[in-house]
Amino acid sequence: MQTNTGVTRRKPKQKGRSNIPVRERILVAAGDLFNKVGIRGVGVEAIAEAAQTNKMTLYRYFESKDELIAEWVRGMIAHKEEDWKDLNARYRGDPHGLLKEWSRRVSARLSAMEARGSALGNALAELPDPKHPARRVIHLYKQREHQRVLRLCKAARFRDPKLSANLFYMMLEGAHGCGQCIGMRQIGEQLVEIVDLMVENSLREQRADAAG
Repeated sequence: MQTNTGVTRRKPKQKGRSNIPVRERILVAAGDLFNKVGIRGVGVEAIAEAAQTNKMTLYRYFESKDELIAEWVRGMIAHKEEDWKDLNARYRGDPHGLLKEWSRRVSARLSAMEARGSALGNALAELPDPKHPARRVIHLYKQREHQRVLRLCKAARFRDPKLSANLFYMMLEGAHGCGQCIGMRQIGEQLVEIVDLMVENSLREQRADAAG
């Protein structure tokens, strides 16, 4: 005879289930696998399995693997855009301070990349087709970022804003190609030094003009 203990037994939870929306689970799983084995090294079946779903559901959210890659890239760029918004909010009306803080944040990211590499840089290397949607997303962001830095150099009244912006950006782009021979950490540190030097030169010239 069974005894009623007054304890209500809970049904065991199904393993592998998550409260995270399916679309987000797919993007997170894809990002993890892309970083571990590369974009070319993983198929949609493996991504669907890692996201605790199936291939049919994956294609319900993303019409192709290429579109999934592009959306993953958009997610990374969205974080970068938020960083720019934060910089603009913190240093409104202070282009010199904004440039210096920007260089330090970039330096910190480059230092972190020295061990694991750049996700966007690796994506470009693995996607040689210039028409790939992810490449276009990355290139458009790079153009926006360059224009932002150029506007800041103009606002900071650098003697040659275009040359300054190009120099900063060449260092950023070169960091990915020279990571093995120089090291991303060192390039980031040098970017900070150069930005600081140019900011101080600009401020010195402005003070001289005001006094003269």
